[in-house]
Amino acid sequence: MKTKYSTYIILALIAIGAIACKKIENGFLSDTIRYKNNVIYCVKGMALSLSDRINADGSTPPFNFKMLNLRNRLTGAPAPKEFNTEYEILVFKTGMTFNPETDTTVALLNAKRESVIKVPMEFNPVSGQIAFNRSSGNLPIGEYVFDLEVSNTWGTKFYPEFAQIHIIEPNIEDVFEITYQANNASSDTEVFTAIKAPKLSCKKISNEGARVILKITDKTGKAFNPQNGEVIKRGDRPTFESHAKFNKVIATDTALVCDFEVAPFPLVKYITTTTDWGYLMYYRIPKAFVTIDGVPNNSVNPSFGFRVKMEGTYVVEVNLTDVTRK
Repeated sequence: MKTKYSTYIILALIAIGAIACKKIENGFLSDTIRYKNNVIYCVKGMALSLSDRINADGSTPPFNFKMLNLRNRLTGAPAPKEFNTEYEILVFKTGMTFNPETDTTVALLNAKRESVIKVPMEFNPVSGQIAFNRSSGNLPIGEYVFDLEVSNTWGTKFYPEFAQIHIIEPNIEDVFEITYQANNASSDTEVFTAIKAPKLSCKKISNEGARVILKITDKTGKAFNPQNGEVIKRGDRPTFESHAKFNKVIATDTALVCDFEVAPFPLVKYITTTTDWGYLMYYRIPKAFVTIDGVPNNSVNPSFGFRVKMEGTYVVEVNLTDVTRK
């Protein structure tokens, strides 16, 4: 019995020794790290767009992510040279921000900006985020895929076909955002009556420049004439000039023309000491030039807000659906 008991003790000691000698793994690296969305979209030419960070699925930080073998998803051919070509772009200097109240000339704006040389797409090895800048306008449209290598204290793993990158042309919804639209009629004694909100639309007519051609039209599509005083400011409320004062707004017989210089436009909200106006613009069409359905002998006061997110030349139409130009 004593011998049998001793045997049990010896076996237990051997087992303990085996466990003690077993290598203890340092850290953890998951097989299922991922982006929130496996397809990352790049809209060509946008000022800046960022992907999500890589979700490491409980793996032990810190990480070193490495993008490998970027290639055409359909043909397997290496990604075109434009991905690694450096382009010159204008950016705000570190710590510099735009102030529409004080940055009133192109010279003052340019004092806060500098030219930098960047490739269109940059990969962050710490977070796995992919950043595209405005030089992404040079990237060929297409669907691409890449592999990923990840290293941490555990070791290194390879993840084939980790995610896709789709380079796409922008559509109008990508570059034009409506933030507000409303309208009212007003009498000579400043009694206001709500009328139908205007319909805003945008058409890009050129990739050149940085210009908005603003047309305010009646329900038949006829444009009011700012040059003739048919579209005027409303007191101290914001207009084109409030959001970008670099260039004088030009009044033509059909439109107000604003060269905004830098996108997005407006770049920031217009905020005074008393009011946050957001991106709002206010105008008035005097009663001498307008007939309003159901509200005779009144002026019309459209107010609206929008943002253009990319340089180019755009026609923005504010269509007054219950108003007729006299």
